[in-house]
Amino acid sequence: MSQPIQSARSCWSPRGWRDRPAAQQPVYDDELALAEVEERLATSLPLVFAGEIRALREQLADVAAGRAFLLQGGDCAESFADFNERAITDTFRVLLQMAVVLTFAAACPVVKVGRMAGQFAKPRSAPTESRAGTVLPSYRGDIVNALDFTADARQPDPRRQLRAYAQSAATLNLLRALAQGGFADLHRVQQWNLDFLRTSPQGERYHDLAHRISETLAFMRACGLDAATEPQVRQVQFYTSHEALLLGYEQALTRQDPSTDDWYDGSAHFLWIGERTRQPDGAHVEFMRGIANPIGLKLGPTADPDMLVRLLDLLNPDDRPGRLTLIARMGADKIETALPPLIRMVQREGRQVIWSCDPMHGNTRETGNGYKTRPFARILDEVRAFFAIHRAEGSIPGGMHFELTGQDVTECVGGAQAITEQGLADRYHTHCDPRLNASQSLELAFLIAETLKDYRRATAPEFPREPA
Repeated sequence: MSQPIQSARSCWSPRGWRDRPAAQQPVYDDELALAEVEERLATSLPLVFAGEIRALREQLADVAAGRAFLLQGGDCAESFADFNERAITDTFRVLLQMAVVLTFAAACPVVKVGRMAGQFAKPRSAPTESRAGTVLPSYRGDIVNALDFTADARQPDPRRQLRAYAQSAATLNLLRALAQGGFADLHRVQQWNLDFLRTSPQGERYHDLAHRISETLAFMRACGLDAATEPQVRQVQFYTSHEALLLGYEQALTRQDPSTDDWYDGSAHFLWIGERTRQPDGAHVEFMRGIANPIGLKLGPTADPDMLVRLLDLLNPDDRPGRLTLIARMGADKIETALPPLIRMVQREGRQVIWSCDPMHGNTRETGNGYKTRPFARILDEVRAFFAIHRAEGSIPGGMHFELTGQDVTECVGGAQAITEQGLADRYHTHCDPRLNASQSLELAFLIAETLKDYRRATAPEFPREPA
């Protein structure tokens, strides 16, 4: 049984964050309605459970040691309007495809974590938005208000938290069925291709890899080894994550595990602190330091080593492997100067962390025709630089964090599809930030797999080498 981790946090309370400055929180006019919603959530069932969270923490300990790789991805922000079985299934399928590519090419287990079943709140650069002289509250995600630019839509409504909770529960129900009910069986690997991928270069490349996997499974059967009976072949472990932004919602779903006395946030398996809310004396750090979930910390180019040491002491004082993932979101033009000092500090302090790369947020730009986009080439540049820096510093590149969708959208320019700025309007559906589509996600997975394989071959003597 896992040992309790709260000994150093005995004075912590799930509501202690309320005594700290809390950034990025909406202002609700109806305080009574807010209290009623939080009370109702506090008596509802948690969405995930302590045993699942502990299982993820153990797998992430393998990632921290370089024995596995973390793949985290999903929507920029889930919405109420786009909630349907096909959208969830398609995103889950793309993450499966990416994981298979990484596992097969790099001979490395992949821990699969979705930005799903709870990614409803979004931080904003300003509390208000102005259009044609009209000033309204910023859109903060469907859990807070609506996207339409009207006074009624932009008014924060606490009752939206109940709808987000219900949608998260339904999404989790489908994800568990897909992960455990046969959809994720490797014998079905050929069937995971989306219709619009079948005739694309990435779809053909995936088809070839899936054929090799099928041949391997057939070979095992011929040798008397029936892979169909192995749970690792028939099902996958899939976890959920989101940014723990709306602290009242997170507190309401936090429960104490009677077997360990540890506190777990039951809204998701993995939570992270964003770039805008990582103040060491702030409410988000105060809340997150006390929960036993694995947590992430986004680090942009302004992060400095002294601040990071302080956050490590607060968020992982016991230096538990698998507890803390540092998610670098620097930008392709800044990662080479901003990331190495942080890595060196972590190594100097002897801390056990997972280093993950978010190549999306630092590479967002405005186009001439009014769209936000992310150039695929810049995303790839940051990924390559991330691996090169870790190789030079002797540290472990542990994972990737993407905003993506299984839909055939046109939101990020470039890639094998050669999406142009003029083509963004064709299928630009995101409510917030641009996402990789399925083809771009799979293309990136193949490129990362080759980079990861080269890294593992150079740093791991036991890595299988191709014959000369």
